Amino acid sequence: MAPTLNVTHIGTATAILQINGVNFLTDPFFSPAGTFWDRGVIVLEVTEDPALRLNQLPVIDAVLLSHEDHPDNLDELGRQLLDGRRVFTTVDGAKNLGPRPAVHGMQPWEEIETIIAGKKFKIIATPTKHVPGDECTGFIITGEDFGLHEDGLPNAIYFTGDTVYIEELDSIADRYHICAAVMNLGNAHAPNVKDPNGPLMQITMGGKDGAKLFRALKADVLIPMHYESWGHFTQFGTELRQAFEDEGISDKICWLKGGEEVSVL
Repeated sequence: MAPTLNVTHIGTATAILQINGVNFLTDPFFSPAGTFWDRGVIVLEVTEDPALRLNQLPVIDAVLLSHEDHPDNLDELGRQLLDGRRVFTTVDGAKNLGPRPAVHGMQPWEEIETIIAGKKFKIIATPTKHVPGDECTGFIITGEDFGLHEDGLPNAIYFTGDTVYIEELDSIADRYHICAAVMNLGNAHAPNVKDPNGPLMQITMGGKDGAKLFRALKADVLIPMHYESWGHFTQFGTELRQAFEDEGISDKICWLKGGEEVSVL
């Protein structure tokens, strides 16, 4: 027994993860190309339209929100999807999004057992290292009907959220068998708020880092996202493919196509 996973990429870190028939939406962003946000130390502008608009979505059962304070992970349009839905996010995020009683703020490694669309799931928050001082989280999704891998560990699906590689994530492989790792990549860089004139800091993984984490997780499939449409990314599709080839994991990659449902598991 293993989970089923179909992924429909909408743009950047936004995708529908249909897990055992239940639709989870990651980091809701639906602004059209040309929309920008002046963050003081950086102006963020999206260069591509989302592959699906809000009125083209299927029923969304729950939202996995890695962080609510960066507009490329949650914009004004995406916020509409948070009302009345189960949302899993950071502790600060849950406070900032209140009053929404269905928003759950989670500490790293915190677990929530819940029923979504009639099915039992366990959601586990995972650590990240993104922009200093700002909270962000990743998620492991598992459940009693995910089954066990041949190594005896529970099968699970992992969404990294925005993070650089940190060794603490290696321990996921001791607890779960990751069938599919959905990774926010792009090798994004941004100014350091504490030193705006200093060197840019890395805030998401690139292909080499993603491959390193993939191997540490002993995962079956790597699903890249978050590597297009923004000027603060430094590694796009072509560079990412080359990096995976250099790392010898090209045969383990499941590439997504905007707006198309891709069967992963």
